Amino acid sequence: MQLSRRQIIAYVAVAVVVVAVGVRYVVLPRQAGPAEAQAVVLAPVTASASDAAAQGGAGAQSGSSAASPSPDVVVYVCGAVRTPGVVRLPAGARVTDALELAGGPTAKAELAAVNLAAPVSDGQQILVPERGAAVAAAPASSGSSAATGSVSVSPGGAAPGALININTASLEELDSLDGVGPSTAQKIIDYRTENGGFKTIDEIKEVPGIGDAKFAAMKDSITV
Repeated sequence: MQLSRRQIIAYVAVAVVVVAVGVRYVVLPRQAGPAEAQAVVLAPVTASASDAAAQGGAGAQSGSSAASPSPDVVVYVCGAVRTPGVVRLPAGARVTDALELAGGPTAKAELAAVNLAAPVSDGQQILVPERGAAVAAAPASSGSSAATGSVSVSPGGAAPGALININTASLEELDSLDGVGPSTAQKIIDYRTENGGFKTIDEIKEVPGIGDAKFAAMKDSITV
């Protein structure tokens, strides 16, 4: 079939249009067109073995620091201090800290008889003697010693038969008096703490549980 010159020109024009369209929508977007945004997936960073060890060490330190602190200790301070009584101290405290909470020693305190640097323990009694009073180590059954700052004092010496000072005696010494048991001995300590000590030996009859009969049994063994 013979095509006329006009038909050939028409076909060529259509072909040129088709090629132009193809170049515009197929070739150019891949080469010169603006790049389409692509989603980027970020993978989690894998910690190295050294980093993991460091983190583990930090965690262990954090865990140790977060451990519950040691409980407080409660001690009884009596004798030649301004405010005798029970005081609460943090674990690791020293005898000097207990004396400070008790108002500090009085002018008559014999601090050389007390180990101020000794650590305190829960339930301990710290007895500060007055100058001129003989000092004896507390009985072993009391669970304390001069090393921990607890001493017991008996004016006139620690020999058997010596008078017991009801203002400074330990619970064990008071317990040794005729007619006095551990419960009454504690009441004597409580009374002298609340009232600033005994003025006379007769005042001990003000302690609950001590009447005339008990006083008569102990009066020759006590002093103030």
